[in-house]
Amino acid sequence: MQPIDLIALDLDGTLVDLDGNVSPGNRAAVFDALNAGIRVVLVTGRGADLPARLVRELGLNVPSICAHGAITKDFLAGRTIGHIPIPLPYAVQLVDFAERRGFDAALYLDEGFVRAQGAPMHMDDMRLPHWRTVVSLRDALTSAPTFVRFFGREAVEEVRSTFARLPLDFKHEVFGELEECAITSSDATKERALMRLCADLQVRRERVLAVGDSRNDVPMLRWAGIGVAMGNASPEVQHAVGRVTGDCERDGAAQAIYDYALSGETQALSA
Repeated sequence: MQPIDLIALDLDGTLVDLDGNVSPGNRAAVFDALNAGIRVVLVTGRGADLPARLVRELGLNVPSICAHGAITKDFLAGRTIGHIPIPLPYAVQLVDFAERRGFDAALYLDEGFVRAQGAPMHMDDMRLPHWRTVVSLRDALTSAPTFVRFFGREAVEEVRSTFARLPLDFKHEVFGELEECAITSSDATKERALMRLCADLQVRRERVLAVGDSRNDVPMLRWAGIGVAMGNASPEVQHAVGRVTGDCERDGAAQAIYDYALSGETQALSA
């Protein structure tokens, strides 16, 4: 097995808990990897707010991949390395469709979320400052958004079938009773963003360990030299990836780091 030079970690359901916090076990594993000279990269569907905090908490010194692969940011230098938004004409079609059909949608625009007045509050996250409310999403769409989110099974099914012909990537997820689809440019995926970052850092794919839990992580996990699915991932994801670690509540990310990137001696230092 090739030595690991870079570890790519999904956040929700992988490295962080429901409150966006890193457990002591996962934190120790990340620190051990950094002390061993291994780069650690955050790869998340979230916007920039949580990765920015975690980069500083964990002492990471390489860029992070955010917004489903649409944004790569160097938070320490305060600069955006790459941004692949949805072309504005396509975004206009998506938003017009949502408003015409009465579907619940939101925009990720200028590194913040935008929702329409009166739309359902699907999660507590929507009450935080990085969400703002507008009368009309269409009126707020003055520049190309990073991605568009549709909520609810009917909306998800219809938007995917209606716009399947466009060069877009449909990231379909189910969180408990909430079903949603985040739509990005077809070039904005975790896999492609990680490929570009590894090329910039001159890290070969054989020396990459990637850990994640969602179906949208699968292409990234299969691209990496070693891809590992979380124990809390769906059977579909686990089967597609092959390697499976423990679940998020039991520090499965740390287990994967120790099993595939670090020696037993390194793990013992954190005990």
